Amino acid sequence: MSAQLPKLKRIAIFLATIFTASISGMVHADWSFKGLGTLGGSGGINLSFAADINDTGQTVGYSYTSGGSFHAFIMDPNGIGMTDLGTLGGNLSIATGINDSGQVVGYSRTKDGSTHAFITGPNGIGMTDLGVLAGEDNYGINNSGQVVGTHSFISGGLFSWRAFITGPNGIGMTDLDTLGGNYSTGNAINDSGQVVGGSDDSKTSIHYAHAFITGPNGIGMTDLGTLGGDYSVANAINDSGEAVGVATTAHGESHSFT
Repeated sequence: MSAQLPKLKRIAIFLATIFTASISGMVHADWSFKGLGTLGGSGGINLSFAADINDTGQTVGYSYTSGGSFHAFIMDPNGIGMTDLGTLGGNLSIATGINDSGQVVGYSRTKDGSTHAFITGPNGIGMTDLGVLAGEDNYGINNSGQVVGTHSFISGGLFSWRAFITGPNGIGMTDLDTLGGNYSTGNAINDSGQVVGGSDDSKTSIHYAHAFITGPNGIGMTDLGTLGGDYSVANAINDSGEAVGVATTAHGESHSFT
């Protein structure tokens, strides 16, 4: 989810380099840059990457650890302290989203080397495996703990992928199907459980997908069309059900839409 940054004091996160700067002459805003550091780094690699922030200022992402692998992390409110969230038993975890309770979603390698989605409890406590439907992808989460993303699978000897939604707190995982074709991606979810993403239909291929929106709790999938071209995808949605994304025009140009 995207954070609503305070009007008079906004914090932008720059990682791996620790410095501060201010921009003068801006009305109603005082921007500063704050480095969050890393999880220690190893072998000359000392990196961290922020992925999402909630309304309390808790940031999540992933960082190279002193053990020589990338682990998901969570920060305390307003970028204070960096906590390693661990893994599902393997050597990698990536955090991609956080809600206002501090529940974190992402993906991790398991002990057998496969990749599963995960969800944590409030404030990043505990890591629960969301099961075999999910894989390596960017996951979104709303304030009920419903998770959205994309799972991959083999069908008829062919590789395919579909959008999914879970129930509150990541319980249960439902395939959202497609607009009539073979593929769909779940990119974002709002607090009503409306999901947006992209899907092909029976007449097109994934290269000519259309943006979609669902009803509450992922029920139904409506084609949002394009801007006159043959491709569109929705990437975010607010709690009023307004979606944003990118679509091609009749002249083949890619334009943002809302």
